[in-house]
Amino acid sequence: MTTTTPHKTRSTRDTFNTRFVFLMAAIGSAVGLGNIWRFPYVAYDNGGGAFLIPYMVALLTAGIPILWFDLAIGHRFRGSAPLAFRRISSRWEGIGWFKVGVNFFIAIYYAAIIAWAALYTIKSVTQAWGDDPAEYFMGDFLQAEPEATYSGHIVPSILGVMVLVWIVCIATLATSINEGIGKLTSIFLPVLAVMFIILVIRAFFLDGAAEGLNAFFTPDWSVLSNPSVWIAAYGQIFFSLSIGFGIMITYASYLKPRTNLTNTGLVTAFANSSFEVLAGIGVFATLGYMAAQQGVAVDEVASSGIGLAFIAFPTIINLMPLGGLFGVLFFGSLFLAGVTSLISIMEVVVSAVADKFNISRRVSAITVGGTMAVVSCVLFSTSSGLVTLDIMDKFTNNLGIVFGSICALVVVGWVTGRRREIQQHLNAVSQFKVGGFWQFLTFIATPLLLVYFLVNEILTIAREGYEGYSSTQIGLFGWAVLGIILLASFLMPLVAFRGNKYLDGMETSDYGVPVGGRPAGTPNPLATGTTAAPNTDDK
Repeated sequence: MTTTTPHKTRSTRDTFNTRFVFLMAAIGSAVGLGNIWRFPYVAYDNGGGAFLIPYMVALLTAGIPILWFDLAIGHRFRGSAPLAFRRISSRWEGIGWFKVGVNFFIAIYYAAIIAWAALYTIKSVTQAWGDDPAEYFMGDFLQAEPEATYSGHIVPSILGVMVLVWIVCIATLATSINEGIGKLTSIFLPVLAVMFIILVIRAFFLDGAAEGLNAFFTPDWSVLSNPSVWIAAYGQIFFSLSIGFGIMITYASYLKPRTNLTNTGLVTAFANSSFEVLAGIGVFATLGYMAAQQGVAVDEVASSGIGLAFIAFPTIINLMPLGGLFGVLFFGSLFLAGVTSLISIMEVVVSAVADKFNISRRVSAITVGGTMAVVSCVLFSTSSGLVTLDIMDKFTNNLGIVFGSICALVVVGWVTGRRREIQQHLNAVSQFKVGGFWQFLTFIATPLLLVYFLVNEILTIAREGYEGYSSTQIGLFGWAVLGIILLASFLMPLVAFRGNKYLDGMETSDYGVPVGGRPAGTPNPLATGTTAAPNTDDK
């Protein structure tokens, strides 16, 4: 009677059908709300056209190297973030769960913003916000109570659309990678691109657009000697490219064994940055029109974030001919960009739970997604939701992701000493090879920069608080959230993985996944740095 060694069983992990489908998913994850409402103002506020220099330096020295790192981790260890780090070392599974926790909390508030964008897409047709968009947004729409810790007062319209957003996302994730994420992003991303290009072309021909573009692109070369500008550039790259979230680790685990990782990373990174610059052109051409209509300078109307999207743009829509159509394009773009990003954020959590408890994607998506939906609606469909959202975003995005990234880079690079293995894997499957300089950028320069960023953020919050919120609000929705994530990252590794996950392979292990036609379980050429055969499966 013949027996099969468990770890030699070929992996049945789902894979993207083609490289194109993966690129749509990866770019859809990277292109999100921050590209549209954050980058334009960050660039304008940090030297205009001159900011593009530190921005490109940051992209090349941190964004792309860390993106390659994430792709290599997911592709090499063939699992969700917790499973990948468990395969790196049994002691460090918690890093993966920390990333999962961060994504859980980001997802629950991200859904609220998508619901707002969906509602404003409809409201654009009649310009329902009237003559005072600021009062309408804070009053009639959100019914905001900024002093409340938790109001418990549900806003029915927001709740209804949030439920629909969650149903769409859960249904997408409950199917296979290709039928769900693959199809949705392959439809939504091209539609988003077409809609936004039309919006930019329309904005380009508005009165005052030239003044807005001059404000955006005119370089202030003196800022290049200001360290804060360089920190802003690295921060923008880090937060807009979906690196450090665990998203690219998870997505890369669904790539075929023979996939050109470095090339794929370059396409994703430059597509994301191209969309950011396009967004900057569209936003500032439109703000130039607003400034011209109000007879003020562009710097008096320039803003970012929620204020730009839900107050400044409705004001502009009121002023322009065919404003309703412009509003549908703008808020529709926000909605599509938000959904593709939310799907990727949820996938980190869904995939991790499916791997841990050996359950199907369908069961994981319904149970995990349903739990997230309930928490999301309870917190963010209320009149106190805006405050909760703002604080949670600050602590998870600016502190949680950075802390998790530092841990991942230090553990893989120095504690476990597997940085060379990661480099060898990249080179074995990619046409563009990386060397010692990539190791320096990834495991020395970037961690040091992130430590500086993290310490500076913590000290600033400790000294000044955040946006005038009470210590109770910050403690409950900021520090306590990070505490819950940290606690989960210690507790979840205590629960054993169910099923045959081949957790403890040697460094030569391929975790049951054949590479380039090599039978699973046989010696891995990566261990000796052998360059693999040309790619055949990434078409």
